Amino acid sequence: MPTVGNGFRSNALRPAAGRSAALRQSLAAWLVALVAPALVPADAPADQPDTPASVAAPHAPPAVHFENDIVPLFSKLGCNSGGCHGKSAGQNGFRLSVFGFDPRADYDALVKEARGRRLFPGDPEESLLVAKATGRMPHGGGRRTAPGSADHELLARWVRQGMPWGDEHAPRLASIRVEPAERVLAMRGDQQLLVTAVYSDGSVRDVTAASQYTCNAAALAEVDAAGRVSVGEVPGEAAVTVNYRGQVGVARLIVPQPDAGEPYPDLPQNNPIDGLVWAKLRQLNVVPSPLCDDATFLRRVSLDTIGTLPRADAVRAFLADARPDKRDRAIDAVLERPEFADYWALVWADVLLVDREALGERGAFALAGWLREQMAANRPYDEWVRELLTAAGNSGRHGPVNFYRAVRTPEETTRAVSQAFLGIRLDCAQCHHHPFDVWGREDFYALAGFFNGLERRPLGDGRELVFSSGYRPASIPMTEQAIPARPPGGPAAADLADGDPRTKLAEWITHRDNPWFARLVANRLWSHFLGRGLVDPVDDLRATNPATNEPLLAWLAGQVIEQDYDLKAVMRLIVSSRVYQLSADVNESNRDDDQNFSHHLVKRLPAEVLLDAVCQVTGSSEDLPGLPPGTRVIQVWDNRLPSYFLDTFGRSERTSPCECGKSNEPTLSQALHLMNAPELQAKLSDPEGTVARLLAAGVSDRAIVDALCLAALGRPADDKEADVAERLFAQASRRAAAEDFLWTLLNSYEFLFVH
Repeated sequence: MPTVGNGFRSNALRPAAGRSAALRQSLAAWLVALVAPALVPADAPADQPDTPASVAAPHAPPAVHFENDIVPLFSKLGCNSGGCHGKSAGQNGFRLSVFGFDPRADYDALVKEARGRRLFPGDPEESLLVAKATGRMPHGGGRRTAPGSADHELLARWVRQGMPWGDEHAPRLASIRVEPAERVLAMRGDQQLLVTAVYSDGSVRDVTAASQYTCNAAALAEVDAAGRVSVGEVPGEAAVTVNYRGQVGVARLIVPQPDAGEPYPDLPQNNPIDGLVWAKLRQLNVVPSPLCDDATFLRRVSLDTIGTLPRADAVRAFLADARPDKRDRAIDAVLERPEFADYWALVWADVLLVDREALGERGAFALAGWLREQMAANRPYDEWVRELLTAAGNSGRHGPVNFYRAVRTPEETTRAVSQAFLGIRLDCAQCHHHPFDVWGREDFYALAGFFNGLERRPLGDGRELVFSSGYRPASIPMTEQAIPARPPGGPAAADLADGDPRTKLAEWITHRDNPWFARLVANRLWSHFLGRGLVDPVDDLRATNPATNEPLLAWLAGQVIEQDYDLKAVMRLIVSSRVYQLSADVNESNRDDDQNFSHHLVKRLPAEVLLDAVCQVTGSSEDLPGLPPGTRVIQVWDNRLPSYFLDTFGRSERTSPCECGKSNEPTLSQALHLMNAPELQAKLSDPEGTVARLLAAGVSDRAIVDALCLAALGRPADDKEADVAERLFAQASRRAAAEDFLWTLLNSYEFLFVH
């Protein structure tokens, strides 16, 4: 294939004016003689045939093309980023389009604005563009390129050539190739990436130096501006995203643990999940932790599945059960508990924006209640999503209608639907081409067209009538270019004028062939139970953010479809695996692994689950304003219910479908609240609470200690806890000692975390 020159030539090789053709040919012959020996491998056999080589005589530098050469340079140097001249108001009077999405506007800004003062073809080095970029003149962004560099030469040559736009018929960028696409590297190794641009006429160009690089795993690898990747001493997999003029590619780098010299163990499997995880761990030479003990398993599966601690009597019965299938029996039992619907309605309410502030009390109550009905009936996921996407009617009577009241504009709806059900983050594409994905403005407004005809009419009492008035294509702002409605990556929808266009979209989203729908929910479930998504963030599915175990995610997505979107069945597969049941304790092999599930990842209890757990262990219910006594926090539909505890422990504000709206990270204020809050002390000393009932029963001190440990930690007291309790009971009254011991348990790591 012909090769398009990249224009990065050294001044030393440029022929001087009047230099003879013979001299240029002599120079070329000298270069061949100099380079040719290096082209023959040292160990090449003597009888290897010679390969003819030639170097063409250098010619005048090629004409610079603004869109193909200068715009990528601005992106590489950060000039058109949102923090510099690419922000909406520009910077210091000069504005570029973000990431170069509008090359024509950028050209006009440079060449025509401010009477062309930024460019001086008579002396390119004195142009503001060149002088500021090289640091010869003061520049708020600092020096962006070194004097004498290839980037400097390219800018100066473009000005010297008269700032041309370039040939209107020049080939257009079609795609990029990143090599190697995948590579196994030893610890502390490095790898130079090669980025090749492929153009519309089949020509190619090496654009390694002009590309931008980011790495998704800073603990494993780092990449410099030249595309050289260096890895450290942490085993795992890193993905390097490469961006060149809106085209993106990815290189995956696998870093195995050094071979310990011992044979890799033969690991048992409960289901295919285990085999797929073990295969990845074997590739990395990482050995998984052993299974957790029975008490840890029961507590873990109860909290993860129904957001509820197991009762003390259930723990005793499970620990005494000698049947080999008791864990499978426990899984089946917990999946049928009534708390399942409460807890998973809460989980989905966080994603689907059930916010009382946006919906009003009636709307939030209706949507939360509808979600609980879907969970209680175990309705197939695709069915209830279709109903939600096509919902219309009175918001006070039909719960799912309220989703379209939480998102008021076609643009808001586009962002929410694409992220919540497809794992596609289209936010960036609303204004410019996505910097890490294939989506552009046309993709964003093509999806917005499905919602452009939605109307909302007030009915009084905080209710609204939501309905579709028919199909109206959306237009890209400023251009007023109408874009036919189509889903991301899908074909243009047909017959949109017939009825509600959302019906066509819902059919496409929930179709079995959709590449994102089943994949996203499989990743959501995996993240919920294992503490981290196979793709992380969980709702950011793109080629440049690959799964840490692609075969496993593909298998799970296939199971979602094969199980007819029965999410409870998929949950059963996940929690039945040995991978889910591994201990959180690490070994020397997997100590640094936090992405391949070689041990269980510890996570803090969510705010609502934690408050319920405190109430359950202390035997003192939370006083929830406006709700019946005994209502559990995971049953509460109102995310704005006044609660300092829930605010402190990071409940979701439900303003975005991103799960980052809910925080499970521990903070100092949380620790101080648990240690000092008078509300917690009131629960400990409740005259009808757990401590009071145990004392009234007249049981021994050791029985009290065991009962409290069973309630809070899901196991009997160990020797250390028994020793501490014995000293407490010897120094204070039985009530004070029991309350202090329980206070200690509620502040312990083992109580606050799922492990």
